Amino acid sequence: MTATAIVLAAGRGERLRPLTDHTPKPLLKVGGRHLIDYHLHALATGGVQAAVINTAWLEEQFEPALGDGRAHGLRLHYSHEGRDHGGALETAGGIAKALPLLAEAFWVVSGDVLLPGFAFPDSERLCFAQSPLHALLWLVPNAPHHPQGDFGIDAKGFAVREAPQRHTWASVGLFKAAMFEGIAPGTRMALRPLLERAIDQQRLGARLWNGGWIDVGTAERLQQAQDWVRRAAGV
Repeated sequence: MTATAIVLAAGRGERLRPLTDHTPKPLLKVGGRHLIDYHLHALATGGVQAAVINTAWLEEQFEPALGDGRAHGLRLHYSHEGRDHGGALETAGGIAKALPLLAEAFWVVSGDVLLPGFAFPDSERLCFAQSPLHALLWLVPNAPHHPQGDFGIDAKGFAVREAPQRHTWASVGLFKAAMFEGIAPGTRMALRPLLERAIDQQRLGARLWNGGWIDVGTAERLQQAQDWVRRAAGV
């Protein structure tokens, strides 16, 4: 079973303007590399053979910058939401459009987060593929900009809405195509309603990730990412 992934890269990046007026957020440079390059390298190292990048804002810049993926050791495909539908389709809509390029079980990761050390282990994908779950999310400790978190984790490893301790979704997870059945290509749809349905069906799993994580959503957090990369390089 081919290991595939989708890297979400269609957003406008409003909070990083004016940097994102001329450069898509995933193509901003961190430590001399595109932010998205860190994911592509980690995905290939973890065993992913083909990845889809969904695009909308300034989407014409992605293919010249990233090519066909051979530089990272995988095959890259592009799902052009701007060209085909006039703009970004949001997370669920973007994944639904890209399903023909994805396996039944696949990785999803946002192109605007930094996850140093996350390995995208193929053993996790294979185990998930055999499970009844529709999605498995990795959660991180709540950052100051999101203190309320997103989900808790119950004793059986299911994501729950309410818990004594809630955590923030790190924008990385495993998903199954079945979760997006019935969504016509070109539909604009957020992911949260599908996650809520999966919670109700006890088909949404969750794990804690205690490694590094930065949501590169503001200039301050972009600087944090730059600082982390310099420290890791011993500069």
